Amino acid sequence: MYAVTGASGQLGRLVIDALLRTVAPSEVVALVRNPSKLADLAARGVVVRAFDYDAPATLVPALAGVDRLLLISSSEVGSREAQHGAVIAAARTAGVGYIAYTSILHADANPMNLAIEHRATEAAIAASGLPHAFLRNGWYTENYVMSVAPAIEHGALIGSAGDGRVSSASREDYADAAAAVLVDGSVETRIFELAGDDAYTLTDFAAAIGDIAGRPVIYKDLPQDDYRGVLEGAGLPAPIADMLAESDAKAAQGSLFDDGRALSTLIGRPTTPWRTTLAAAMKGQD
Repeated sequence: MYAVTGASGQLGRLVIDALLRTVAPSEVVALVRNPSKLADLAARGVVVRAFDYDAPATLVPALAGVDRLLLISSSEVGSREAQHGAVIAAARTAGVGYIAYTSILHADANPMNLAIEHRATEAAIAASGLPHAFLRNGWYTENYVMSVAPAIEHGALIGSAGDGRVSSASREDYADAAAAVLVDGSVETRIFELAGDDAYTLTDFAAAIGDIAGRPVIYKDLPQDDYRGVLEGAGLPAPIADMLAESDAKAAQGSLFDDGRALSTLIGRPTTPWRTTLAAAMKGQD
């Protein structure tokens, strides 16, 4: 059986969808904190089980019969190391045969603060002795799409990424890669540096927003502290604003760039062009 944690999340749902293209629903286990959120999948025959990173008693029973597990990193930055550690321990106890983990691009050397917990999780998986794959995902194009509306309103996309190039891909691309690794049957230890085929700067991204919107949009680069202040002023909690500003500043140093094309090789097709994702999102906002 193939199991996916965080199955009600944006990535998790897409991974489940990708699995169901080739795997019988009864062989797919959707692990989720609140099973009622996946009633539609249960109706299709997917096995839905309660699975709460913070409730260890739920973990081992939910992994019964699971051969290959996708551990999607928790959204709770700062709690990830402990949460992931509990899942890894449960996987060993339950006899899971293979674990794939959604890490971050170049986790072993990535200077972003976000990479710290990913490195710790990778180390814990390696120490567990479980055969594994590290899916070192680059940025989702959708991460920057969230800034489209204010960029159009103010005629400027702001950030701290300078001229750093970003090799992003769509969330669906990464989901297809995760599903491919789950079903390929390999028990080898593997590391995939996953990123989009095409890279861009935020100057490029701002210009594309303007082209699609039919009005000028420029990129305005800010010092990290100033960008964090703008984000806080827009209502983001301080820790989230700090994380986004710090990640952007590290992107200026190349931490979100990779041209190895491992993602398109893994999914057997080109990655979704970032302009395509941007245009589709903007059309949806009309």
